[in-house]
Amino acid sequence: MTRHIFVTGGVVSSLGKGLTSASIGMLLERRGLTVRMQKLDPYINVDPGTMSPYQHGEVYVLDDGAETDLDLGHYERFTSSPLNRDSNYTTGQIYQTVIEKERRGEYLGGTVQVVPHITDEIKRCIRKLAVPGVDVVITELGGTVGDIEGLPFLEAIRQIPLDVGKENCLFVHLTLVPYLKAAREAKTKPTQHSVQQLREIGIQPDILICRTERPIGREHTDKIALFCNVEKRAVIEEVDKEFSIYEVPLGLVEHGLDELIVEKLSLSAAPLELDDYHDLIHRIRNPRHEVTIAVVGKYIDHRDAYKSIYESLDHAGFQHSTRIIVKRVEAEELERQDTDALLNGVDGVLVPGGFGMRGVDGKIQAVRWARENRVPYFGICLGMQCAVVEFARNVMHLDDANSSEFAADTQHPVICLLEEQQGIDEKGGTMRLGAQRCLLAEGSRSAMAYGTLDISERHRHRYEFNPDYREQFIHAGMVPVGTSPDGTLVEVVEIPDHPWFVAVQYHPEFRSQPNHPHPLFAGFIEAALKLRSERPRQLV
Repeated sequence: MTRHIFVTGGVVSSLGKGLTSASIGMLLERRGLTVRMQKLDPYINVDPGTMSPYQHGEVYVLDDGAETDLDLGHYERFTSSPLNRDSNYTTGQIYQTVIEKERRGEYLGGTVQVVPHITDEIKRCIRKLAVPGVDVVITELGGTVGDIEGLPFLEAIRQIPLDVGKENCLFVHLTLVPYLKAAREAKTKPTQHSVQQLREIGIQPDILICRTERPIGREHTDKIALFCNVEKRAVIEEVDKEFSIYEVPLGLVEHGLDELIVEKLSLSAAPLELDDYHDLIHRIRNPRHEVTIAVVGKYIDHRDAYKSIYESLDHAGFQHSTRIIVKRVEAEELERQDTDALLNGVDGVLVPGGFGMRGVDGKIQAVRWARENRVPYFGICLGMQCAVVEFARNVMHLDDANSSEFAADTQHPVICLLEEQQGIDEKGGTMRLGAQRCLLAEGSRSAMAYGTLDISERHRHRYEFNPDYREQFIHAGMVPVGTSPDGTLVEVVEIPDHPWFVAVQYHPEFRSQPNHPHPLFAGFIEAALKLRSERPRQLV
């Protein structure tokens, strides 16, 4: 029977449940087990697709077009678990399904209640992943214990051991052990209270993982074990990592977490194999080079808004043994300040995706600066559209060129609404979403980076390059080198007469892993390294 691991959190949010869940998944896969990953989010939104990045961080898109929580990015970066829309459920989705069933009369006139109808639907969603051939399903619960909106999910996972047997389930609780500098000691009381709340709901954690700034020592872990009714060896400290989040799995291995899980779930597992991962960590800790990349966006002060972008830059840096220094540039600042002053000295410019007019003029100025100063440029989604608009205005002299998203009356809509998007009013789940094929031009930088002419990448957008202007752009020097299989949609543009200028309509950051960086990110960092090596060294 498929085993279940449930990961809950307490004390405060943002403790890293997603990262811990992904690390557990990676370790079990490294022991030869087949794993599936899942996130349950208690918010009432159907999905995060219409939520502000300030509220939720980035929206992570899967191959099947599901707009999901950013923790699924951790799952894909750490594991090979295939993800789809069954990998992320929200309260909104659960209630929507139950209400639709009630409207169809499937409850035979009965009173629909949180227990059992909502909890049964949650359990059904969890059990969807427990199919033959899957050894372990890891389900992470968003939020913290005690949140009112999370109670139906906690009740559902409390019931699952009654359905499948306690021996097939494991509860892992992640909590905070704060260090008070004034008292010069770690405090275990928040953890005790968090576990007490969990036990009041009817869930006894089997393993406690304690996030802490510094090692807390055996005295504290033994105390936690005693007061939380957990084995001493099952209280595991997770100390903040100095270099990288990719060190987290190794820290868990040092405390025997993988062995403990295998034993408690009676799993038939192979010895742990981490040789290549140790090599990765060595490269992370010992970079030989350094480059500075300017990321120009409108949500720069919220790191999670561009989470996959930053991770993908790091992955490319790992491949080139290079430390990536990210210079976060607020797009609106480029509208108010001198572009040279803000971007001078960077080795590459990246403009990520986004929506809305705010900051667009600043992004266009960043594109122009990179193009004219021959600094490597990488545009993603809106970053491609800004590149097209900038080129049309300043090279093709179409002064009024714009996207019809920002100026419906522009004389030159070089970026326009997709035909399939015409007449769509609802915001949620209606964009061009998910994996789409793209054919690359032979000899293009993109084709050389990928090593193939036929690729598939994930999309999330409504607007596209206007095909009516294609020949004008080619004649002026910006070449569409990637198109949809039928040739109608432009997905990649390049400027051949530039050291490295590549802009794509899709989101390559969703297909990058630490040991397998995305080829375009790798090519971008390689070009940035080349520029840095050619620059004259400044005298100190």
